[in-house]
Amino acid sequence: MNVVLGVSGGIAAYKACELLRLFTESGHRVRVVPTAASLHFVGAATWSALSGQPVSTEVWESVHEVPHVRIGQQADLLVIAPATADLLAKAAHGRADDLLTNTLLTAHCPVVFAPAMHTEMWEHPATQENVATLRRRGAIVIEPAVGRLTGADTGKGRFPDPEAIFELCRRVLARGADAGVADLAGRHVVVSAGGTREPLDPVRFLGNISSGRQGFAIAGVAAARGARVTLVAANAELPVPAGVDLVRVGTALELREAVLAAAADADAVVMAAAVADFRPADYISVKIKKVEGVEPAPLALVRNPDILAEISAHRAVPGQVVVGFAAETDDALRHGREKFIRKGCDLLVVNEVGADRAFGSANNEAVILSAEGGETAVPYGPKAQLADQLWDLVAARLA
Repeated sequence: MNVVLGVSGGIAAYKACELLRLFTESGHRVRVVPTAASLHFVGAATWSALSGQPVSTEVWESVHEVPHVRIGQQADLLVIAPATADLLAKAAHGRADDLLTNTLLTAHCPVVFAPAMHTEMWEHPATQENVATLRRRGAIVIEPAVGRLTGADTGKGRFPDPEAIFELCRRVLARGADAGVADLAGRHVVVSAGGTREPLDPVRFLGNISSGRQGFAIAGVAAARGARVTLVAANAELPVPAGVDLVRVGTALELREAVLAAAADADAVVMAAAVADFRPADYISVKIKKVEGVEPAPLALVRNPDILAEISAHRAVPGQVVVGFAAETDDALRHGREKFIRKGCDLLVVNEVGADRAFGSANNEAVILSAEGGETAVPYGPKAQLADQLWDLVAARLA
């Protein structure tokens, strides 16, 4: 694949060297197109040596090859990393005053922006409007990470992890230029993942063995298809997909609060988390001691809120698509159909779980039920495959 790596003038430009290495080592042919400002951080000789391709910032070099047109026309993917506030503004308004911005105007392939800037610049209404414009046109603008910025500042605006950016780009390339790669552009989706834990005492809890892998895959694929993604993760220790806003929670009540808040303006809500049906009626503030010869008192439980049913019954946004999950250990499809009737969601993903099945695995298989009575079988394969099938169905409903 032909990848164009555009580099704009931010301190995070040095991190793009790692992104370039990931592309080249995976067999892609990469042409680096830096802005003049970016060369203050990483020189042209470095980019040329790492990519094995010529590097220029000007439309006036090698004019006989018409590089300002040809580079974009021949690209399978255009990645701008880092994308500064200035570059986002130029791209949104169609400015073409150097080789990179000309290339943006001639590209027919998917375009991914990985912003990096100070928090105030990212949150400024002008930048947010430019980002919204680019997303509306089908570009994928990754949400920046939260963390240490230049100097002593900390906040949202940090360059995402290069490996996470590469993974997102890999998914974009896998779908291809004609596969509706940015069919979720301009949409806000909420995904829950992981397993809730209900504390018994300071050291014990009621929980489950959900790893969160499927929910994280759903969130990552949504970001790769252009969505703004809020991932509400319960006790999941996994790499955060590039461009995903992460909200960490522990209990079912905390997950409910976070999901309801995020769903207030969401186009779709996918409840992939394994939420505990019950919690202890009483929390013991000190560790419960074992007493020889004395059996423990019975554990009293109370029911947790049914978050999926609540969201399905009270949609915060007209036309909001709600997706549930049914993890079953036996006769999965029958139990799934019964659950579907009770929950009132639009789609329900039914999968069988157990030893070496689904939970913690890199693969999954399922049947996706629809409110109209349809059943889509997803064969055994990577969890990202199931995520793509699910988003195909969600995108069709949103359209």
